[in-house]
Amino acid sequence: MLFRRATIADIAGMSRVRMAVKENILSNPDLVTPASYREMIEEKGAGWVCEVDQAIVGFAIVDLSDANIWALFVDPNHDKKGIGRKLHDLMLNYSFEQGTDKLWLSTGPGTRAESFYRKAGWQQTGVTKSGEIRFEMERGDYNTIIAVSRQSTL
Repeated sequence: MLFRRATIADIAGMSRVRMAVKENILSNPDLVTPASYREMIEEKGAGWVCEVDQAIVGFAIVDLSDANIWALFVDPNHDKKGIGRKLHDLMLNYSFEQGTDKLWLSTGPGTRAESFYRKAGWQQTGVTKSGEIRFEMERGDYNTIIAVSRQSTL
């Protein structure tokens, strides 16, 4: 497995992974275009990919202009391998190093994503107008989670 920063050359692979997921399916796939990916990774934030055998199997993108987790997806054929958690941690470490104090995201209720974010320490702060759960992670909380995690591995 290779984890690295995403580039515009990765957009097709990221889009393939996004369309392969079984939950959090886009109601209108035309809303997330190659231009959307490009804007996020080149102008508004940054992205990371995970490659296996030179194929993208997971990706994460943060929108620093809105302090929002824009995307975190893993190909269903590569679930349960720690890819999502590694991408999550790369993205959060980068975001907080850039000076972001708090990040937010939203996801559907009752999904594996909801469970993932809760286990990762995200705090539910409400529900969006569309019925998704809104989560937030503050830099200090994340630093505490990382410190406790490191202590438990010693």
